[in-house]
Amino acid sequence: MTFMLQIYCKNTNSTKEFPGGSTLLDIYKGFELDMPYGPISAKVNNKVEGLNYNVYYNKDVEFLDITSASGMRTYVRSLCFILVKAVEELYPKGSISLEHPVSKGYFCNLNIGRETTLDDVSRIKRKMQEIIDADIPYERIECHTTKAIELFRRQGMEDKARLLETSGQLYSYYNKLGDTIDSYYGSLAPSTGYIRTFDIVKYYDGLLLRIPNRQNPTKIEDVVKQEKMLDVFQEYHRWNKIMGIATVGDFNIACNEGHATDLIKVSEALQEKKIARIADEIASRNLNGERVKLVLIAGPSSSGKTTFSKRLSIQLMTNGIRPYPISLDDYFVNREDTPTDENGNHDFESLYALDIPFFESQLKALLAGEEIELPRFNFTTGKREASGKKLRIGDNMILILEGIHALNPALTPNIPAVNKYKIYVSALTTILLDNHNYIPTTDNRLLRRIIRDYKYRNYSAEDTILRWESVRAGEDKWIFPYQENADAMFNSALLFELAVLKDYVEPILRKVPNSNPAYSEAHRLLRFLAYFVSVPANEIPPTSLLREFLGGSSFEY
Repeated sequence: MTFMLQIYCKNTNSTKEFPGGSTLLDIYKGFELDMPYGPISAKVNNKVEGLNYNVYYNKDVEFLDITSASGMRTYVRSLCFILVKAVEELYPKGSISLEHPVSKGYFCNLNIGRETTLDDVSRIKRKMQEIIDADIPYERIECHTTKAIELFRRQGMEDKARLLETSGQLYSYYNKLGDTIDSYYGSLAPSTGYIRTFDIVKYYDGLLLRIPNRQNPTKIEDVVKQEKMLDVFQEYHRWNKIMGIATVGDFNIACNEGHATDLIKVSEALQEKKIARIADEIASRNLNGERVKLVLIAGPSSSGKTTFSKRLSIQLMTNGIRPYPISLDDYFVNREDTPTDENGNHDFESLYALDIPFFESQLKALLAGEEIELPRFNFTTGKREASGKKLRIGDNMILILEGIHALNPALTPNIPAVNKYKIYVSALTTILLDNHNYIPTTDNRLLRRIIRDYKYRNYSAEDTILRWESVRAGEDKWIFPYQENADAMFNSALLFELAVLKDYVEPILRKVPNSNPAYSEAHRLLRFLAYFVSVPANEIPPTSLLREFLGGSSFEY
């Protein structure tokens, strides 16, 4: 006997009855929804599921398209599986790894025993389109984890076998696309026909998988030149391979064998070496007569800019240079003059929330050898005040300016380039879950911010998660367009850090109630963190960038 379910659809704010066992796709059609870009996945009681998911109990359902962050992740996973299948069919002895996001797409490394040619790229693209046109269904199969491990080992997928071996899960899922077996850690589209827009092009020594624009999914994202960013990613991937740690499975095994302390020491030493090299380069420019007087440090939220600037200051001092920090926050315009966003709220992320003419006049005076009185912004009154602090740049002094707008040319348009050294800092995660599942760099920063907001600002995880989309929008507008202006890029991510953050952030994420809209993201992050073994924080040095978020730093903030 067929039993009926009550399904509440958030898209239509209405409830309908459906037979038990209906798929989400059946329910979408039953509500007669007409989403312009079609559904790609759905939230079921605030957990993201694929459209083939069967419903057996009363549920709240919200259908997602690729204009949402969750929907875009589903789209990209589904597209990646198509790429993997195309390579498998064209190059049976070859392989492909999806390494990191760059240039508004995803950099892939094609391993076919020779250099990749334009003809290879054309063949792969044609094969991908054939797979899409065939509208092959994606399958999700649950089995005992030991069986999945055996299956992946037979396929030569040691990276996936190692990840499952160290995950501690009794049962696992794997995915099928025709005869191709793989695994993706999240929902996939119902079939390949759902993938409508993509491109793949040769990109330096690899491939760039291009995806739709979230705001206009009929249009492919423009390729943004990011040579320096690519160099940083590849440098760290080389270091990971030297240490024998390319994926989370490799990392977990190394930790289980007692090597966590070594990984912490090597990762911290690599960062310190990079900071020292940047300081040495600044000092060498001074010796060559260029006279760097201003170091500009920018980066997105939770990238560790503050600790980086403090550690850089120490390295500059070892070069006989005396650093002096200047806060951009003291140059805010008075609150009533702050620009507003599209909702009429004060936009403190805007460049024009700063008094640019006043800031530049003070910089020019300093660089000309004059003495100035530094301002102080009173956040209680919303007014800028005189601080009483006088400053003149001495022969061995250098100004350190850290802020989200530091690399924006409009901040210092009339300051000679020879007097500026620009640094971009971000947490560019380089370890992979496995060869077909990268770790979004934004997840690394979000986890840091959840911990810091909870520990120091009394914000819940749901507060931080729900605010994150607007933070990212501000970064897209004010930070990312200028990152390639940097003289140096610094990767603040640490190989071991997600395994350390895990024990701090999991209890915070578990407090997010199922009824809260942030639950789907909290649930996703918890599932992702479950793949890491835990590493205790007691061996992390007090000067580590992670201490900015965890506490226990020897620096004052």
